[in-house]
Amino acid sequence: MPTTSLKIPDDLKQLAADAARRDGVSTRAFMVEAIRSAVLAAELRAAFVADAVAARADAVETALGVDAAAVHDHLRSRARGQPTRKPEAGRWRD
Repeated sequence: MPTTSLKIPDDLKQLAADAARRDGVSTRAFMVEAIRSAVLAAELRAAFVADAVAARADAVETALGVDAAAVHDHLRSRARGQPTRKPEAGRWRD
């Protein structure tokens, strides 16, 4: 595994060391996991944005969409464990 040198402020290094000690891992292992978590979060954000851009393009092209109030009602029902039907898309422009 290649070595990477990273200069971080002393206060941040101390916070990482304290957190690592509480977690029962080495500071290095804590930092590696923190970077891994940040990378995965960045990948998820990028995928979310890509999905949103594609969904918008599809909505503009097809002029189909689902009413926000219907979506909210559907999600509230699901959260309560109530049976519900997925709202259907309809035309939102001519």
